Amino acid sequence: MATSTPWWLLVFALQHCCFSNPGPPPPPSNLQCHRPCSGSHCLDIKCIWNPKPNLDTSTTYSLHWKKNAEDEKVNRSSSDGLIRRAQFESHAELLVWVQAKNQFGSVESEPVVIHTQNIIKPSPPQFQFGSRDPLEIFWNNSCEKLQQSVEDCKVAYNTEEDRNHIQYEEELTSSFAHLDPQPNTVYEFQVRCKCDSSLFSDWSETFSIKSAESAPVGEVDAWWDCGPSSCFLNWKNLSNSQARGYILSYEVTVLYNNGTIQLMNVSTDDPSSLYIFDGMKWRLTSPLKDVSSVNISAYNALGATKASPLPMLTPDKQADFPNIDLEMNSENLTVSWNPPPNFSDQVKQYVVQYKDCGLGEFDWIKVNNHQTTGFFKGAFKNYTPYQVSLFVVSNLNEVRHLATARGYSSQRVPSVAPVFDRSEITGTEMTLFWKPVPSCNQSAMILYYQIGVSTQRVYNVSVTPDHEGMTYKLSDLSPGEEYQVWIRAVSKAGPSPKVTRTFRINPHEGYRMMSVYLVTFLVVLLAVIICLCGYLLSFFRGVNKMWPLLPQCLNEKVPDPSNSKIFRQMRLKVNEPLTWICVPLHEPSPKISVLEVVAIKSKVFEPDGIRKENGFSQMDCQDDQKQDLGTENTDSTDSGFERKEYSKMVDSDEEKNDGWSSSEEEQSTSGYEKHFMPSALEIMVE
Repeated sequence: MATSTPWWLLVFALQHCCFSNPGPPPPPSNLQCHRPCSGSHCLDIKCIWNPKPNLDTSTTYSLHWKKNAEDEKVNRSSSDGLIRRAQFESHAELLVWVQAKNQFGSVESEPVVIHTQNIIKPSPPQFQFGSRDPLEIFWNNSCEKLQQSVEDCKVAYNTEEDRNHIQYEEELTSSFAHLDPQPNTVYEFQVRCKCDSSLFSDWSETFSIKSAESAPVGEVDAWWDCGPSSCFLNWKNLSNSQARGYILSYEVTVLYNNGTIQLMNVSTDDPSSLYIFDGMKWRLTSPLKDVSSVNISAYNALGATKASPLPMLTPDKQADFPNIDLEMNSENLTVSWNPPPNFSDQVKQYVVQYKDCGLGEFDWIKVNNHQTTGFFKGAFKNYTPYQVSLFVVSNLNEVRHLATARGYSSQRVPSVAPVFDRSEITGTEMTLFWKPVPSCNQSAMILYYQIGVSTQRVYNVSVTPDHEGMTYKLSDLSPGEEYQVWIRAVSKAGPSPKVTRTFRINPHEGYRMMSVYLVTFLVVLLAVIICLCGYLLSFFRGVNKMWPLLPQCLNEKVPDPSNSKIFRQMRLKVNEPLTWICVPLHEPSPKISVLEVVAIKSKVFEPDGIRKENGFSQMDCQDDQKQDLGTENTDSTDSGFERKEYSKMVDSDEEKNDGWSSSEEEQSTSGYEKHFMPSALEIMVE
């Protein structure tokens, strides 16, 4: 069976056959030699050099030296880079070089001339002590042990908080004083020295010392952690550059809306149930309510900071402000925004905070009004939502909430999907209700929800804030059908698993809806038919009565027949249509005569030549007609048609006028009698 050749062997063979030519190795370079001392003893010479990289491990290196004299021919060598004390003379010069050799040949470095006394390298100095005020350090060197004087010493120092920033001081002998140190700051020092005609020693071990304390400066960085109904006070430890000493306590002054003032002393040494400390931040365990502002000061043994005021968050609605942009990974969070256009000139500073939904990790930073970017550095958990909020502090010391966004250091497919909590079915429509997945349970940003009906239709539903319930209506469903309805959440990484429920539409819903529509249609149709029949019936029944009534309506001299007792009784019995056309205005106390019918005697002639009918003279009729005419001309006038009322008829002989002729009788006959009153002959015939 064939075996595969190791890859490293192939690479080695390829490099040797294709990229390198056989031959001697490259020459060594940068040859340096010195005599390290231990106390007062400086023995062997140690040499170091830089060999060129070579894949051929068969190359060997050897150190060669001889006296730097023309007659010297003795050549000695060493494979460990050391020249033993017995092999050289003190205060003498040596010629030193290095040889590299392989199977193809050998090469040598450039020779170096060294003086055995001038290459002495004393041991590193040792620190004696240091003082805090002023900050000063002292050390001992080994030059005296070598019976030499100190030529120069160098000091390198930095703070414990910033070890990358190293400063140097030269031309020193045995001490160094820091004239302007940061108060209560740990400094780290190293020193090395050079004796007469020698090399500089190696750096000494690190010596640490803390500078003296001073009164604290600056302000305490405090901020609110507010929820839906309460706010907790938080503040950060002062930095060492601000504390300038050991902080003994924090004094918190709370100003309530009613003018009450409360003082709280938070000791840094004595634990209490009133507050907690995580090593960097302090937090009151009880929420503060009805508070207008707080002031916090930090105290050490030498003084206190000035009180830093922190106003309560203004309970106004969120300002109309564009969204903030987040760039987030497991180590960094960068928040950026645009200046608010409405009150950019009133901004004192911005506050950016973040808070996770898991362990309640909470932090904030404050930036000046010229910055539009905030940066956090930390260990942000994967698949954990972080709520980032932006606030602004105005020049009037008012705090307003500008915007809020949610971010993830990394996202994945949502692990939790919403569930339908109820549904409402009306006819062939179904309304689904569900609550969005709480943001703290989301492993990714939910972009939208998908609702599917069996395998036929899929609907995308936009997200809403997680404190609001969501609904969606499905229509055009078939009665009697059973539907598999599923829902899932979709994020940038993909959709979550489906959550399915089965719904069944009542089979009688279709018939019930059809019956409702049919009954409604029939009722409307019947109402239209009834109205149409009534209109036609009223038209044909009242057409013969309208024409007699119209002249009465138009003739303002004709009395109103509706005031007749006979018509009034008839109207109570039968509601005649179309009588509303001629209804006049109300007449106060209407009266009308009652006609009395009597038998008429045979016609005879009186001696005066006047004909009598059945015992009644024609004059009697004229008197009656005159009486009627006089009654008709009463002063009562209708206000609507400017006509006089025909309110009363008097059948009496008190005002008879025997001089009336037959033509006068005919002229005096009223319009009412012609239209409504029957003549004596018509009554007799009947």
